[in-house]
Amino acid sequence: MKKRESKRKPPISSDRGGVQSVIVAARILKALASGGGPLPLKDVAAMVEMPRAKVHRYLTSLRRADLVGQIADGGRYKIGATAIAIGLTGLRGINPVGEVCAALPALSERTGQSATVAIWSEIGPVVIAMQESDHWLTMNIRIGSSLPLLTTAIGRTFLAHLPEQITSPLVEAEIRKARAAGTKFETEIDGLLNEIRMQGLARAPSALIPGVDAIAAPVFDYRDQLVAVMCVVARAQANITGWEGTAVRALTATTRDLSARLGHVAGEARLARPSPQKQRRKAKAV
Repeated sequence: MKKRESKRKPPISSDRGGVQSVIVAARILKALASGGGPLPLKDVAAMVEMPRAKVHRYLTSLRRADLVGQIADGGRYKIGATAIAIGLTGLRGINPVGEVCAALPALSERTGQSATVAIWSEIGPVVIAMQESDHWLTMNIRIGSSLPLLTTAIGRTFLAHLPEQITSPLVEAEIRKARAAGTKFETEIDGLLNEIRMQGLARAPSALIPGVDAIAAPVFDYRDQLVAVMCVVARAQANITGWEGTAVRALTATTRDLSARLGHVAGEARLARPSPQKQRRKAKAV
């Protein structure tokens, strides 16, 4: 008598499920990358919310693959040479400014407003890309326009994140120009820049044009260097400057995602930097 063949079909693997161990290993590598330096086992386990024994097994395997290294004292772990090589290979194929400009149309669509990208030059911030929305908006800036540091959202973002020795000459030139024109404005620049560093975003209501507001946020690379600044511009009626508004959330999410893709590891909020020229940078009644 013949045995009946089983009609049960072999299980079909699902690409959606993936390999769980790879996903867990990736979480551990990301934790090490974001730790700011070598980490003890207990810290890694806390960051990935897993038992220490399980994390230790993964770290042992990752060490054998040279994806994780261990300090000589045997107590702390770091990103390994192979993982660094993989990351650098990926970064070599990325054009940072190109990545930022390519993300501009999506940002404009998400916010429903016009958006721009600026990079730093010898004459200060320069607009290199624009994406206009369907909303009518009068703007006196175009691709190639240079922007002031003290009075624009883009300028203040560069001012908040670039070394003072780079920005000081331009700041002082703006103050002299304003004084010669009889322009007066009251603003505590150092306090404003500290807010920008803490919030990760600059706001400038009616900066260049009355009734037109702007918000701007930085994009960093793997060296923690400022690559570009993205900006959303809209009429004041759109209320884009609210901290909890959709425009602020969309801009912040876009710049953070771009920074992550460029290898930047988000750390703690940037703290206030003492300024030896604080009194001059107050730009008070100039």
